Amino acid sequence: LTLPQFVQLMDNFVGEDISLPTVKRLSAFIKGEYKQTKKEKMKQLEKVHHMSHMAQRKQLLEALFEKWDSNACGSLDLKEVAALLSIFKGGMGKVALMKAREQLCSRYPQLSRVGKLSPKAFQTFLELIASEFTGNEDETIDNLLKFLTTRVEKSHSKSLQSSARRKWLQDIQQAAETSGTSMEPVYKAVFKALSQDMEAHGDNKRISAYIALLEENQLSPEQGQVLLRYVACTADDAPYVLNQVLHRDMKGVSFAAIDQGKPIYVPRVQLHGNIHFWNSDRPVEERKGSLLVLPLHDARWRVFGILGLDTLQDQCEKSIFLSHEITFYEGVCHAFSKAYHHICMRENVLQVAVTALDWLYPRTPSIHTVTTYLVAPGKDKPLFSLWQNYALCKMITTDNTGQKEIHSSPVVLLREENLLRDYLFKCTDSSEVTLTSIYGEHHIAVPLHDLSRQTLGIFDISIGQHKKLPPEEQKDLQKMLKMAQAACSEILQRSLEETEPTHVLEAERVANVRHAGILFHWFMLQELRECV
Repeated sequence: LTLPQFVQLMDNFVGEDISLPTVKRLSAFIKGEYKQTKKEKMKQLEKVHHMSHMAQRKQLLEALFEKWDSNACGSLDLKEVAALLSIFKGGMGKVALMKAREQLCSRYPQLSRVGKLSPKAFQTFLELIASEFTGNEDETIDNLLKFLTTRVEKSHSKSLQSSARRKWLQDIQQAAETSGTSMEPVYKAVFKALSQDMEAHGDNKRISAYIALLEENQLSPEQGQVLLRYVACTADDAPYVLNQVLHRDMKGVSFAAIDQGKPIYVPRVQLHGNIHFWNSDRPVEERKGSLLVLPLHDARWRVFGILGLDTLQDQCEKSIFLSHEITFYEGVCHAFSKAYHHICMRENVLQVAVTALDWLYPRTPSIHTVTTYLVAPGKDKPLFSLWQNYALCKMITTDNTGQKEIHSSPVVLLREENLLRDYLFKCTDSSEVTLTSIYGEHHIAVPLHDLSRQTLGIFDISIGQHKKLPPEEQKDLQKMLKMAQAACSEILQRSLEETEPTHVLEAERVANVRHAGILFHWFMLQELRECV
């Protein structure tokens, strides 16, 4: 048990109306009766030491990756990493390297095609190499880390540039984590990162930027099975670009970038002959500048859209994109992809919650309201060290008729501003069910866990004046919570980088968000089958 879990367990055990002397007697009893054998103590110390060592290694891996990824593009070149690893221990590990590389490409099939290592794939690569050596595996990984850290170099100016760029990329992820399910803050953070980098490292070039996502072409399939819809762009370009649609049979290089899975750079658009100009009002003689189109990849390197940049608004004719800028823009694409799919995951989790509540309400008339929260990281440091730094976003409110209000702009709850709702924060801290009564109204706060059993969201269930639900309603509530957790775990498992999607139902291929709720009913069906 963690400290918050122990406190919550004791809180649930003693209840609300217990006297202080009784609490003191219970505390004295536990202190006096709790016994730990020498073997148990040693096992616990070993576990703590191992966890500390793993946390330290994780920090070293992250620091090494960031040092090597000097342009903050979010990936390392597999050939470059393999070349440096080939001289580890004077080249003695070449056979181990070859075997590890084969296993890595087997685990990540896209590697043979793209040749880029994500932070997770980089860590896996080192672990696979270490497993091929004789001796202590942990010691080998530590030696590999020391070897690589001393070999990878970065100048001071490069370090400052990398640090600034990484901060801007982190702002994109933070926008996703604090915006509920809205993409607008993410789009703004992307364009702000591009603008800040242009000012700091790009000679103050004046650029236009836009994001287009792939969609199924249902209206005119004769123009291609998919189309690109421009969902966001820099402010000056909105009248010409926003919500526009690009088909395969139209001019442009965007679909070539999608098909090749690589950036396409056109240094002089006026000489290319196959560029689509959205602003038809711009005179032909002013259609000069550079164009860069970068594909947006998901975690399995499948393309789902593009990020485009051009310098057509810049008056300088020699306005071009340099290689270090292009590499950084690849990092922006990577950061946007993580943010985009984080929001998609949250939408899917909320869809599961909606479906679960629809199933629950006809069966539990004693439940008054259910409020669904998602956990988001906080911006400021917590007042006390025991408190984690997070906020709760109110996403769905459901009344006793089953009517739901889905908050597009979520209400954000901070701990220090909501003392009466402290039970929600206790539930989040401990990841355990929390019971409380506020002005005679009884609440059951139930956490939804992520894959590491940290709290992802909370169902705040009000049962009014009842201290507990009738047995049948309690049974249905427990069944709903179990199925909702199973469906959420499946969604999170699918979003992992190393997991290929396994569609439970064919219908889910059509629209993940719309059909995330099907997972809830699928798990309910599995439960019924097991009972039969």
